[in-house]
Amino acid sequence: MTTTPNPAPRDRTHYLYLAVIVAVLLGIALGLVAPDAGVALKPLGTAFVALIKMMISPIIFCTIVLGVGSVAQAAKVGKVGGLAIGYFLVMSTVALAIGLLVGNVLHPGEGLQLTDELRKAAEEQAAKGGESDTTSFLLGIIPATFVSAFTEGQVLQTLLVALLTGFALQAMGERAVPILRGLGHVQRLVFRVLAMIMWAAPVGAFGAMAAVVGAGGFDALRSLALLMGGFYLTCLLFVGVVLGTVLWLGARINLLSLLRYLGREFLLILSTSSSESALPRLIAKMEHLGVSRAVAGITVPTGYSFNLDGTAIYLTMATLFVARATGFPLSAGEQIGLLVFMIIASKGAAGVTGAGLATLAGGLQAHRPALVDGVGLIVGIDRFMSEARALTNFAGNAVATVLIGSWVGDFDRSRAEEVLAGRVPFDEATFVDEGHAPAPGAEPAATPVHS
Repeated sequence: MTTTPNPAPRDRTHYLYLAVIVAVLLGIALGLVAPDAGVALKPLGTAFVALIKMMISPIIFCTIVLGVGSVAQAAKVGKVGGLAIGYFLVMSTVALAIGLLVGNVLHPGEGLQLTDELRKAAEEQAAKGGESDTTSFLLGIIPATFVSAFTEGQVLQTLLVALLTGFALQAMGERAVPILRGLGHVQRLVFRVLAMIMWAAPVGAFGAMAAVVGAGGFDALRSLALLMGGFYLTCLLFVGVVLGTVLWLGARINLLSLLRYLGREFLLILSTSSSESALPRLIAKMEHLGVSRAVAGITVPTGYSFNLDGTAIYLTMATLFVARATGFPLSAGEQIGLLVFMIIASKGAAGVTGAGLATLAGGLQAHRPALVDGVGLIVGIDRFMSEARALTNFAGNAVATVLIGSWVGDFDRSRAEEVLAGRVPFDEATFVDEGHAPAPGAEPAATPVHS
């Protein structure tokens, strides 16, 4: 008599993300029917994003230390970081060029009128953008203390401390094995806590969408539909054509398969308008896909500060929009000079809430003060545009992680094909892939190197 194997346990998180979709639709409905009530629910969305951000620093620390600590040569970590920064600069330039092209074709901003209220809103955003510059950004990478990197929630500070810790463990050799093993258990604990927090996603999505729709409504959308439509179209063009081509040429991975694999993360970003809400899951999913722990741990956090493709497109199109709306259209040379300045400035504003709008206003204030008032025209729809920014930035970082892993030989393409085909599902309960990840505390060369 043959025995029937026990069926695999059903993925209960399937219902969780169905609930998120329902919550988003209910939030939109409430924001339209009762705007004041929708705005009052904003703390629900803010609280959920804060819970996710709470987990980012410990996840980055554990992932990078375990990855770097198990790599035999420190030079390999430097190679990953150097490739990542170089790639980020190239792709930001490409995104900038595409935004310029589309913006000059559509000519957004013509025929709009500025009011005193809009000018006041623009001044407030310019003040936010002026709070950060490149020098303070670079100095801000160094935490006040070893522990404050975790308490202040700064991604790059955590990255620096984790890298230093990982290199120190490399130098310790065999004596580092117990520490790495202990950190492996801590990582499992942190991911388990994150999995618990994710069950609050429907509540956070409901509050966030109700507040956004309640505050903006349809009026702002109708009056600025051309800019929004052009921006969304440009982001789709960049992701589909540019990222899709680069991913296929560099790693022989189909973009649509990768985006489908990350579908739950895109839904999470769409419902919260924050790409940071999906950062911990992106690290875990990239490792599950076949990217080594060291590459995923270094590329993803760095990309969240330097690989801002969606923000680059936004700054480009928004600048052209403001210039035409205020009656000061820019020449080709002025466009390039101003936007290069803004891309550099955007690195310093990476940690600012509403960084895209604040950077736009701060950049115009420093470079072309006459255009600052026009930023007020965008304030009403910036939240809706921030979703496209976040989705594009996230897609860019996912593609970058696969490419960097492939270029340095730390990407298992055969495993990626199995994962993307759905034959090796991601463990939504623990976020930890026991069968693929190197054992904590293994020999220094334990991180898999795939050809």
